Amino acid sequence: MLFLVGGAFGGNRGLRPVPPEKGVFPLDHMHLCDLEKKEYLSCLKSLGHHSDKCRSFSKKYLECRMEKNLMAKQDMSELGFGKEGDTEGSKEKATERIDGES
Repeated sequence: MLFLVGGAFGGNRGLRPVPPEKGVFPLDHMHLCDLEKKEYLSCLKSLGHHSDKCRSFSKKYLECRMEKNLMAKQDMSELGFGKEGDTEGSKEKATERIDGES
């Protein structure tokens, strides 16, 4: 005799899922940031999914989501972005540190 544990399709109905601290925001059902999303995905596809080369598109997409209240507003530095125009300088500094030069 076969018994199903936890409900239909093996799901555990007694436990409630716990959302992660970050990354939880409403889906863009109204397609308010579709252009920014498509630009970012197109960049990723054309550059072989090297996300560091598409950071400007990623930043634009996140800014759009914040402006349209699709995610909590945060300082871009908290999301891994430096000041405007600072991305190249910080990349050069990181390369210097990796190479061991000052």
